Amino acid sequence: MSDWVEVGREDEIPVGGWKVVDVDDVQVAVVRLEDGFHAIEDVCTHDGGCLTGGEVEGHEIVCPRHGARFDLRTGEATAPPAYEPVHVFPVKVEDGRVWVRDDRWD
Repeated sequence: MSDWVEVGREDEIPVGGWKVVDVDDVQVAVVRLEDGFHAIEDVCTHDGGCLTGGEVEGHEIVCPRHGARFDLRTGEATAPPAYEPVHVFPVKVEDGRVWVRDDRWD
């Protein structure tokens, strides 16, 4: 189990915005939506490129290269050319600070 990694202050990330942090050598995109913060691995399962830089539309992020879409809440690939999901990570907000951790080895 990894430790919680601080992303930054809650007010540093506007709704529809994101911040990428390194969690145990994995790039994690923490995205703020109207319903809170969501964290996914910042990699498109179609081509291995970064998802950040793409538009955030509703609960989805759109890959900036080929238009694949991923649900930020579940990691599910919702539009081709990606078919495999990305991992979602737990996020918490405490005292105005946002935290994320890698739970894949729990």
